[in-house]
Amino acid sequence: MKFWRLKLSLVLNYIVFAMLLNSVGTVILQVQNNFGVTKGAASVLEAFKDLPIAITSFLIASFVVRIGYKRTMLMGLALVSITCMIMPNVPFFWMTKLLFLSIGVGFAFIKVSVFATLGLVSENEKEHVSFMSFLESFFMVGVLGGYFLFSAFVDSDDPASTSWLKVYYILGAVAFFAFLLLLTTKVDESAVHKDAPEGLTQDFQKMLTLIIKPLVIVFIVSIFFYVLVEQSIMSWLPTFNNQILHLPSKLSIEMASILAGSTAVGRLLAGFVLKKVKWYWVVRVSLVAAAIMVLVGLPLALGSDASGATGWFTAPVAVFIFPLIGLFLAPIYPTINSVMLSRLPLVQHGPMSGLIVVFSALGGTTGSIITGNVFQHFGGNYAFYLALIPITLIMIAIFFFKRMTERETSFTAE
Repeated sequence: MKFWRLKLSLVLNYIVFAMLLNSVGTVILQVQNNFGVTKGAASVLEAFKDLPIAITSFLIASFVVRIGYKRTMLMGLALVSITCMIMPNVPFFWMTKLLFLSIGVGFAFIKVSVFATLGLVSENEKEHVSFMSFLESFFMVGVLGGYFLFSAFVDSDDPASTSWLKVYYILGAVAFFAFLLLLTTKVDESAVHKDAPEGLTQDFQKMLTLIIKPLVIVFIVSIFFYVLVEQSIMSWLPTFNNQILHLPSKLSIEMASILAGSTAVGRLLAGFVLKKVKWYWVVRVSLVAAAIMVLVGLPLALGSDASGATGWFTAPVAVFIFPLIGLFLAPIYPTINSVMLSRLPLVQHGPMSGLIVVFSALGGTTGSIITGNVFQHFGGNYAFYLALIPITLIMIAIFFFKRMTERETSFTAE
């Protein structure tokens, strides 16, 4: 298979950062137990992760072509590998914040470069959409694996134990292996460099010019609200399972993996469906189904008695239903990202990828902080119902996005 080694490297990079980034829900639960912080205080971990993603992406996206995609990814992997090795030896809340800050910076390097590199390994729009969905499905596989990896180190009998921090030795080692794989993989970036602007000022101007285009504005609104929904649920599901459904800490973390698993399956299936069905209808149907899951699955979970559950087989069936919303949310993000990127020349994939990462990060932070504060002040029973508002806004944005893409089959930032 052409580019198989590079594609494998991109997948592994995504898996590493999926485990690290989406451990924030688990860590939010654990820091409440270990360091005695409130839900509102714990919610800032999302900001320590996402704001560095947004700021770093904005700063590097305009000249990532000049740095080089491979070199940028290597920098991100090296940073998190070192920080993960330090974390277990400094068991304090401030170090947890520093850890997520480094993860955010590292992920900005990775995601901007990965999204931009997709154009180098895809020959047409359908191949781009399909591989984007495939890649994002492996991101969710990493999230799924992360839940079980972290839960293996959590001591439900002693919630105050910091033994779970040892998981970072493993994650640091995996990040280092990903570094070595990429280091020994050839990446031909000549097609991008030959069309690159002449200086950093021109690079930055190119990115800013993209932002003011109506099509890009509507696209940015769509991804902002999508990530707001996804992260608000993903970050607070372990706490919801533990404090609202009264599942043990270890089981709460493990069962949150249902969301990641269903999202991974949804994206794998979408990779095949999108080869046959127009992207717009896949996204519209997915949004409607997600809204139905909130209206039906959430009341079923809240109405069940899970207090006596000690394992997967003793948990009420209703507890499994709401996290299946991931199956329907799954195709939305990679699909609209790919539709947008495939309409740009290769040299602009870096700047556009930067904008995607920036507004995704801002959406994730906003969703998690809003959900955390609603959870604290009004109760977790109501927190996830808020997802209906951004889902509705995404439906409206996607309608206009489709109309604009039909009018502008391709464009540049000129």
